[in-house]
Amino acid sequence: MKPPETPVVLVTGAARRVGAEIARALHAAGANLVLHYRASAEEAERLAADLNVRRANSALARRRDLRDMAGLASLVEEAVAHFGRLDALVNNASSFFHTPVGTIDEAAWDDLVGSNLKGPLFLSQASAPHLAGSLLPGGGCIVNITDIHAERPLKGYPVYSVAKAGLLGLTRALALELAPQVRVNAVAPGAIEWPENEEHFPSVEQQAIIEHTLLKRTGTPADIARTVKFLIFDAPYITGQVINVDGGRTAHL
Repeated sequence: MKPPETPVVLVTGAARRVGAEIARALHAAGANLVLHYRASAEEAERLAADLNVRRANSALARRRDLRDMAGLASLVEEAVAHFGRLDALVNNASSFFHTPVGTIDEAAWDDLVGSNLKGPLFLSQASAPHLAGSLLPGGGCIVNITDIHAERPLKGYPVYSVAKAGLLGLTRALALELAPQVRVNAVAPGAIEWPENEEHFPSVEQQAIIEHTLLKRTGTPADIARTVKFLIFDAPYITGQVINVDGGRTAHL
C-alpha cells in the first residue's frame, strides 16, 4: 500500500515571530514547508536549515515582495515544482504602522493594502488550482491571519484596520468561491506580540490592553500556531469562519 504523501504548506512571512512559530508547528505535524520572506533572508534560511536537519528536504525558503503581483504566481509554481504539490496556504505576512488621518499617503496605502489584502488575494488565486487537488481531509486549505481590529478598528491605524477588514471579507468570499474543494478560514489574533520599533504602544497602553482582556495576559505565537494547525489538519467541516485568539478581549470591546 502506497504511504500517504506528505502535505505541503506555503507560509508567508515565515522567517520570524508568529510566522516562524506557525512554520515550526506545521513542520512538527508532518508538513513540508515553503517559507516565504521579504527582507529577513538570514532568519528564513536559518529556519529552513533547522527544519531540514530535523527532516531532510522538508523546507524551502523563497523571497518575494507580496506587493509585486508578477512574483506571486511564480512563488506558487516554485513550491509545486520543488515538492510536487501544494495542500495549504497560510497568508501571515503583514505590514503594520501608524497612519492617523491627515498623514495618510498613497505609499502607506499601497504598503498596507498590498501586504495585507492584495497580496493574499492574488497568492490565493494562484494557489487555488493546486489546493483543489489536495488529499487533506476536507480538501485544500487557506488560512488568513487577520486581526481582531478587522471588525473593531484600532485608533490611529485606519489603513491597517481597513486592509485587515478586507482580508476578513476575502476569507468569506473565497470560502464561497472555492468550495467544496478548498476550505478558507481566518485566525484573528489579539495581543500576542507587541510591534517591534512601534512607539505608539508604550508600556502604559500595553497594560491597559492586557487589563481589558478577560484572561489578563498576552497570548503567545504558539496560540496562533496551534489554531492554524487545527484549521489545516483537524477541521474538515469548517470553512468561511474566523477564530479570535485574543484571550477574550473582543468579548467586551
